[in-house]
Amino acid sequence: MENTTNKLQKQDGFKSQWGFIMAAVGSCVGMANVWRFPMLVSKYGGMTFLIWYFIFAFIICQSGMMEEFSLGRWAHSGPSGAFAKAMENGGKSKKVGQWLGGIPVLGSLCLAIGYSVIMGWVFAYTKMAITGELTAMGQDMDAIGGTFGAMAPEAPNLIEAIKMTFATGGANNFWIIIGIVVSFLIMIMGVSGGIEKSCKIMIPALYVLFIALAVLMIFTPGTAEGYKYIFSINWEGFLNPQVWVYAFGQCFFSLSVAGSGSVVYGSYLGDDVKIRQSAIICAIMDTSAALLAMLIIIPAMSTVGADLGNGGPGLMFIYVLPVFNNMGAIARLIVIFFYVAILFAGVSSVINLFETPINFLQEQLHMKRITATAIIHVVGLIVALMIQPWTSQWMDTVSIYVLPLGALTAGIMFFWVMKKDTAIAAAQLGSDKPIMKWFMPFGKYVFVPLCIACFVLGIAWGGIG
Repeated sequence: MENTTNKLQKQDGFKSQWGFIMAAVGSCVGMANVWRFPMLVSKYGGMTFLIWYFIFAFIICQSGMMEEFSLGRWAHSGPSGAFAKAMENGGKSKKVGQWLGGIPVLGSLCLAIGYSVIMGWVFAYTKMAITGELTAMGQDMDAIGGTFGAMAPEAPNLIEAIKMTFATGGANNFWIIIGIVVSFLIMIMGVSGGIEKSCKIMIPALYVLFIALAVLMIFTPGTAEGYKYIFSINWEGFLNPQVWVYAFGQCFFSLSVAGSGSVVYGSYLGDDVKIRQSAIICAIMDTSAALLAMLIIIPAMSTVGADLGNGGPGLMFIYVLPVFNNMGAIARLIVIFFYVAILFAGVSSVINLFETPINFLQEQLHMKRITATAIIHVVGLIVALMIQPWTSQWMDTVSIYVLPLGALTAGIMFFWVMKKDTAIAAAQLGSDKPIMKWFMPFGKYVFVPLCIACFVLGIAWGGIG
């Protein structure tokens, strides 16, 4: 049965390296690129923060990303199967590896559920952007804040959130259902027919929209101070460990190293795909998306002297709107471009997150894809509808406690448990050039300890990414 599953996976894998890269970039480029990255750049001083971000992007790209892609392809399996095979290769308990693989699967499902609620907000705002409802609010902060507040009410804890949802019937049920249905329709078409094809459309479109907005900002009066700030550096701040930690945290989560989606996408790869090249391109494209968002948000906010202190959903749904609405005749076009781009970023991320538990049901319970996809989306929808007023806390809990453990476990499996020659051969496959000699020690003694740091610091600081 295992061979049959592997064969089916191989047949339904990515058809090209470019298709894989677009899907992998889609998993990385998310809404946090828009609502958190510009805030951190603003808070920690432009290039003061960016230099550290670039350093960590290189570290994670050349270790964690390569490792997860390689592990998945070598095992022809998602986390549970890959961890089990790694443990067996290292002379340890296959069963323990299988159970440990459940950590990133659970993390991916929980994150997908939280993302589904946020996707509901994005679908609703995209519709309001197209109809002109958002632009019509102008600079009326009561209307702008009230609209988002009604769509995303908050509860103090999960129990109260569920009670609130049942009492009110849910704040944004319709658009959450729309988001789940869109994800389902893409994913039942398979890896190459659904995920790959959709990402080949959404990701280039996202970049075109972001580039267009970034160019528009250049010609918008009052943005000069924003650019000046972005390209400034404070050397005293550069040596501040807090800047290092938040640059690392943002990069760690942005590049999607969690022992889940990257392992699964790796399992769909052909032997001819160059792992290192793919990881580098993914890291560059994810970083460039974040930089484009920064070049839109910070100059725009500088036109009215606004503070970027709020890096949560409020930045994306509240604080940028009066700024965009103040840009005259092109305001409506800017708002439409902005939310459509975010929609593409969100959909490409959520299908990656749902793919891990779907892959788990296909591999471990031998379900047909349509059955597995339907079960995961129904479960995701039910839970997403119930947790609406507790979404931020839900996402924080998953990102602080579960995702770093998934990344850490995958890193240990590849760099510490698997035989060294096996791991090197897995990363080397498909490339004419030998893998860098420092790859294994770098992963062992730099990346894995950084995963531990991410987990510990996340708990101690209440989240770092």
